[in-house]
Amino acid sequence: MKTLLLRLLALPALFAGLHAAPPPPSGDGAWIDLTHEFSSDTIYWPTSDPFVLVTTFAGRTEKGFYYMSKNFSASEHGGTHLDAPVHFAEGRQHADELPLDRLIGPAVCVDVSAACLANRDYEITAADLQAWEQANGPIPDGAILLLHTGYARFWPDKKQYLGTDQLGPAGVAALGFPGLAPAAAEWLVTNRKVRAVGLDTASIDFGKSDKFETHVILLGRNVPVFENVAHLDRVPARGASVIALPMKIKGGSGGPLRIVAWVPASP
Repeated sequence: MKTLLLRLLALPALFAGLHAAPPPPSGDGAWIDLTHEFSSDTIYWPTSDPFVLVTTFAGRTEKGFYYMSKNFSASEHGGTHLDAPVHFAEGRQHADELPLDRLIGPAVCVDVSAACLANRDYEITAADLQAWEQANGPIPDGAILLLHTGYARFWPDKKQYLGTDQLGPAGVAALGFPGLAPAAAEWLVTNRKVRAVGLDTASIDFGKSDKFETHVILLGRNVPVFENVAHLDRVPARGASVIALPMKIKGGSGGPLRIVAWVPASP
């Protein structure tokens, strides 16, 4: 499996639409799973259907062999998941239409956890991104931008993570968590060429948003979004590579996402 993933990262054709592929991982390092598991504890939007797993059969069959099978159901947008562009941009790409070169590539991770943990309504600014660039160099063309708010530490405590454990419209009204400010999203699409943007909260817009302008800006430019990402505290500012493969739902506006990062060992 590791050999297959390394070869996948090395295929230049996958990146033909944006920029040359990063070199395949080599030497010492580790694969980091950036995905929360799906279960009855998985966090969903207050108005969305939760994850349900039902066992249809588990045990010995009449012919003597063991067999297990289950059915699952859930909203597209819960747990670690993809927002496809059509989620907030009419006529844009559905989940099954996203090219692989939007989902695989080099990653940069911007740590804004201090500000976000101090203020759960914090909106990440263009100045935050520019400060990161002052310390680490420009966000490279073709990078997958990951925003580390620190909120994954609260998973799966819904009240701590979302700011509320209420359901329905009342729950939506009570949401409180950080996100990316619309002005910062506009700065990104105007001045940088990122493949995708991900973060460790339930929405790329902060919880109090009712216009979802950051969604509209990014998805309107066919920049997919990864939400409820895990373990960003283990991803370095630069040097990691990410594979983010969603369930390929035909006509879908998003879907469950398995996202992993290759993190090279420190020199």
